[in-house]
Amino acid sequence: MAGPPEEESLGALVAQASQHVSTLVRAEIELAKSELKFNATRVGTAVGLFAAAAFMLHLCLILASFALAYGLVQLGMMTWLAFLIVTVIYVLVAGLLAFIGWRRLKGLTGMKRTARSLRTIKDGTPDEALPAPQTAGQIGGHRTPVPPDTGSVRP
Repeated sequence: MAGPPEEESLGALVAQASQHVSTLVRAEIELAKSELKFNATRVGTAVGLFAAAAFMLHLCLILASFALAYGLVQLGMMTWLAFLIVTVIYVLVAGLLAFIGWRRLKGLTGMKRTARSLRTIKDGTPDEALPAPQTAGQIGGHRTPVPPDTGSVRP
């Protein structure tokens, strides 16, 4: 360092500030990397455990399907008919789940607001279509205040 801050030139101060900022940015990037690595390891372990649990539940579903079919056979139903009934039940459930999933996907609109915002940033034009977020003091400002109670008794 050269000397007291009064004697340092503007260029030296800018160089120091730039060096401090770059050091800070590098440190933040290293911190983010280490946190991401730690979180990725935990997420990987959790995904593996969820996959094992899902596999075991799938095996239980298969066994429950056989139990249901053979329970229907014990009630006097023919074996092929019992397995057909269980299969039809699963086909109906799968169809219902697919229908619900299709309806959920059909309602997606994409990222219209984000695309419009990026387009306005790229073009450099302000976007009047999206209102600025309201502050706490602006919310409810359009309402008329309720007059104070004068103490009169209503019948």
